[in-house]
Amino acid sequence: MRRRDFIKVIAGSAAIWPLAARAQQPAMPVIGFLRNTAATGYNPMVTAFVQGLKEAGFVVGENVAIEYRWADNQNDRLPALAADLVRRQVTVIMAAGIPAALAAKAATTTIPIVFEMADDPVDIGLVASLNRPGGNLTGVTTLNVELAPKRLDLLHEVVPTTRSIALLVYPGNPVNERLSRDTQTAAQTLGLQLHVLNARTERDFDTVFASMVQMQVGALVINNGPLFLSRVEQLAALTVRHALPAISAYREFTAAGGLMSYGGSLADAYRLTAVNVGRILKGERPANLPVQQATKVELFLNLKTAKALGLTVPQSLRATADDAIE
Repeated sequence: MRRRDFIKVIAGSAAIWPLAARAQQPAMPVIGFLRNTAATGYNPMVTAFVQGLKEAGFVVGENVAIEYRWADNQNDRLPALAADLVRRQVTVIMAAGIPAALAAKAATTTIPIVFEMADDPVDIGLVASLNRPGGNLTGVTTLNVELAPKRLDLLHEVVPTTRSIALLVYPGNPVNERLSRDTQTAAQTLGLQLHVLNARTERDFDTVFASMVQMQVGALVINNGPLFLSRVEQLAALTVRHALPAISAYREFTAAGGLMSYGGSLADAYRLTAVNVGRILKGERPANLPVQQATKVELFLNLKTAKALGLTVPQSLRATADDAIE
């Protein structure tokens, strides 16, 4: 073979070898991220999820990809979104919230599902037990119903003279009955009148606040609910406009001008969820991964709002708060 022809063969082979090497590399795993809310307000949780993946050894864009599916607060869209992720053959589904977890479970019995929720997945029928979930689901739970009476108690400490308090709940939450019952019991113990109000969409907010004015409600407890997180700034603005002391489950409410918040750390829960996703990507089976509980609870105060409302926050609360906005 002439030298010139030999060089051409080598050059051609050099062009082919990288292509062949890439073809032999395994496809990058894809995580399907399913949530029933809009993406608005979820940046901190998504950031925590990505950080958890990194802790597990997975960097988005390098050795793992994420496909997001948001239902924009329309639960009836979730089955189609879950089915789309299944058709795309994602490696694992991260189902954020009870509605998303139920939709994902109905869509597949083979693709691993890791959920994040604020309720008992055994009661809902997602897993057989917390220690040995069985099937293709496992996940992380955050404290929710357990904290509802405490929110009422904390708000009462700041507004001790108020005798009429409202509790805002999301009708789509399957734990509403227990949540309302436990909060009602706490209200009776404190000698308070509790009004339970529902909001299914943001369009209900104006009606809810108008009702509170008519009932002469002196304070508001806003409990867990995907709608209340995705519309946290709107709710905070309404409480400021109506000069209504309020406590939410989410720290973002306090940052947006609400009086205070007390709830489980969603950032911690999403980080733990991502760590479990990483374990599955490395080959572990969800049936053998115990459901974890994120136990971190946070109290945030907005002292600027308290001052505007003419309220004095007890020093005991200031001392125990994770953060206080001056």
